[in-house]
Parts: sequence; C-alpha cells; structure tokens
Amino acid sequence: MNLLTLPTILDKIASDDYVAFTFFVGAMAMMAAAAFFFLSMSSFDRKWKTSILVSGLITFIAAVHYWYMRDYWQMNAESPTFFRYVDWILTVPLMCVEFYLILKVAGAKKSLMWKLIFLSVVMLVTGYLGETVYRDAAWFWGLVSGIAYFVIVYEIWLGSAKKIAVQAGGAVLSAHKTLCWFVLVGWAIYPIGYMAGTPGWYEGVFGGLSLDVVYNIGDAINKIGFGLVVYNLAVIATEKKQVEA
Repeated sequence: MNLLTLPTILDKIASDDYVAFTFFVGAMAMMAAAAFFFLSMSSFDRKWKTSILVSGLITFIAAVHYWYMRDYWQMNAESPTFFRYVDWILTVPLMCVEFYLILKVAGAKKSLMWKLIFLSVVMLVTGYLGETVYRDAAWFWGLVSGIAYFVIVYEIWLGSAKKIAVQAGGAVLSAHKTLCWFVLVGWAIYPIGYMAGTPGWYEGVFGGLSLDVVYNIGDAINKIGFGLVVYNLAVIATEKKQVEA
C-alpha cells in the first residue's frame, strides 16, 4: 500500500468502527513512545541506555506492525492474526529482557532472562496454534499457553526474580513490582481476547467482545507502560547518582 491509496481507505472508515480507531491510535501512540525513548537515551549513562533502547525497540516494532495491521483491517475487515503474532514473538521476549536488565544491577544471571524468554515463546506459539491452526482444540492450546503465562507470573512474583529484586531494594524493587503488576493484570487482557476470538466453552461469556479492540488496548497499556516504568527507574537512578557525586 502507498500513500496515494490512503485517502480512499480513510473515506471508507465507519464512524462506529472502533477496531480501526484503536489500530490508528495504537500505531501513533507506539510511534510517539518509541521516539520518546530513543531521544531520551542520551540523558542516561551506559548502564541504563540498554534498558531504554529495549523500551524503544518494543514500541517501535509494535508501531510498524500496527501500521500494517491497520491497513490489513481496512482492506479485509478481519483480524490480522499473523501480523499480531509476529509482533508479539518479537516484543514479548523483549519485555522479558527488561526484567533481566533492571535486575542485572543486583546480580541477576542470564539464565533468568533465557528462562523468561523461553516461557514467553511457549506461551505465544501455543496461543497461535490455538487461534489459527487447531481452532477446534483452542481450549487445549489456550490452557498450555496459560500454564506458561502463570509460570512467568510465579517466577517474577515469588521465584528467583522476586528474590533478586528484594535484595536490590529501593527503586529497583519498586520498578520490579510495577512490572509484575503489568504482567499479572495487563497481560491478563490477552486471554480475554483469545477467548473472544476462538470457539470453546467460554463463548457465552466472551463471544460478544471484539478480539482486536481487546488486544489493541492491551498492547498500548502494556508496551508503553513497561517502557515508562523502566524510564522512571533510569531517571531515579541517575538523579541519585548525581546527588551522591
């Protein structure tokens, strides 16, 4: 699609097309967040630049995919499931990397990072299989995906990640707790979207919801919110270092 065809597509957007609206807002919000994170990198020392860079990459990758998903929806009026999972398979593991990066200052090992990445990939791959390939058994693949999700929740709330955060204390512990809440509450939006878009015993509860609206709102909250938590931690740590100097 080129810019010459964009006005024609825009003219066809219905005023009550909330899916298209959330795709447009999502694309712009993610791009704005990416620009903010990238441009703020020079304000921090090397220790925090990587964390801010990852936050920028997460939102930039999402912005690019939202641009494509927005156009796909306009042309086909169906959920861009393929593009969405390509986005998630790149951005969700990076969100797991953020946990490692903020805990690295307290002695976190790379094994923690790889464990969280592995679990996130299992969660996403099984979710994709249930939503696209084996829809008749969507409940089963959703269950497997959910188990991987809850293992991640356990690891960051009660496992080794939590122990390291407690040892670090201060702003690191506060940021870790906030990110944990994003995973527990924010990521819980995605199973709702999954159940809204797949057949199963839960259709009577979630069948009337728009899968894409749920996913789009969840993405904006989680990806931008994750980055802002890390940014705030970097600001606090930098200010503390300047005071001590």
